[in-house]
Amino acid sequence: MKVAVLFFLLIPAIAFSQKTKDDVVKSIDAGYDKYTTVAKKIWEFAEVGYQETKSSALLQETLSQAGFKIEKGVAGMPTAFVATYGSGKPVIGILGEFDALPGVSQDAVSEIKKVEGRPAGHACGHHLFGTASSAAAIAVKDWLIANKKQGTIRFYGTPAEEGGSGKVYMVRGGLFNDVDVVFHWHPGAQNNASAGSSLANKTGKFRFYGIAAHAAASPERGRSALDGAEAMNDMVNMMREHVTQESRIHYVITRGGEAPNVVPAFAEVYYYVRHPKRTEVKDMWDRLTRAAQGAALGTDTKVEWEITGGVYDLLPNETLSKVVDANLRAVGGYVYTPEEKVFAEKIQTTFTSAAPSLATTNTISEFKMLDGSGFGSTDVGDVSWVVPTAGLSTATWVPGTAAHSWQAVAAGGTSIGNKGMMMAAKTMALSIIDVYSNPSTIEAAWKELKKRAGENFKYESLIGDRPPALNYRN
Repeated sequence: MKVAVLFFLLIPAIAFSQKTKDDVVKSIDAGYDKYTTVAKKIWEFAEVGYQETKSSALLQETLSQAGFKIEKGVAGMPTAFVATYGSGKPVIGILGEFDALPGVSQDAVSEIKKVEGRPAGHACGHHLFGTASSAAAIAVKDWLIANKKQGTIRFYGTPAEEGGSGKVYMVRGGLFNDVDVVFHWHPGAQNNASAGSSLANKTGKFRFYGIAAHAAASPERGRSALDGAEAMNDMVNMMREHVTQESRIHYVITRGGEAPNVVPAFAEVYYYVRHPKRTEVKDMWDRLTRAAQGAALGTDTKVEWEITGGVYDLLPNETLSKVVDANLRAVGGYVYTPEEKVFAEKIQTTFTSAAPSLATTNTISEFKMLDGSGFGSTDVGDVSWVVPTAGLSTATWVPGTAAHSWQAVAAGGTSIGNKGMMMAAKTMALSIIDVYSNPSTIEAAWKELKKRAGENFKYESLIGDRPPALNYRN
């Protein structure tokens, strides 16, 4: 008991002695067991968008125990939260995600192996994302105390990034209005802090309603909702020839009927539309809705649709990104242990294309201001148009791994994922400390944002005024 009490009394002294950046790095390393345990639990929870009850609660508990004040259920989302420490300016935000993806259940092994009773998986590594961001926020809090610095560190617990647009509701609700800069990161297959964009995206479900009938005895009395959905899909597929090359359109039929001998009375198709420019996304979405209306007219069915998400393209900020890049290089990469190397080599044998060297985990990619955009979408995009925002990616997956794959889930549940996570935590913490120490960086970042966004920019979300689509994964 005396030993336990003594250890407890030593915690503040250890935490509050973190006066230098080297001290901060050491403190994050000292928390390795704690943070990897948190990440593994969230990996095992594997909760999809707006259903991340246990994942959100665990991160809230982690931050609350470190002295953060927690505001739960923000912006109309039960699993969203904001954790705050400190007061006054500058206010620096850190984003933390924690939702999993459906349909990618996988154990932490080098061959395909689903986990019984777990239909989803962290194929985008958000269990590492939220945990590393928490570690960075706690380390910065301790640094503020040790150095008697004024300022506010704010962690945003952001649910449903995968198609649910959680951050959009936070932006729309004004939760970033007093924030000076924002940092984030994302799991990946390399270490990189280059500044680039992403694809704007709009998503929704089209629901067709017909009339059920016996498909053999009285088909003339039925009207097939599935015909309506398929007719829409046919028209959209023809539309692909007449959209710009950068466009992306994907869909899945989520409901197509119950039995072949029953004319389907209900069918649903779930669409994503993407483009580097949100104006193009809006135009394509309008064409989608007209195709749906035409399909319903032609099949004598009825259609309605629900917008489930919509995100801006990412607005890069070179000023902040260079701060992140410098600290990523200071932190450095990592090398595999013999056991990790065996695991990684087996994973790479499952790829359908040539894989890069495993040694790339120990290198930092050259910093670039990337022209154009990547091929993914993120609700960080909306944040970046209202607050200067920068991020990074670290090698939490085996080099060559595709996001949203079983290989990503597998590596994310091992020490490989943990090593990349700790790199990200250190890099974000050091970058935030640099901004606290050099307030002129904030002024320069805002000047750049206003120039890139344009003088007349006014934020309007792509989801309109609809409330969060809390059931979009149902």
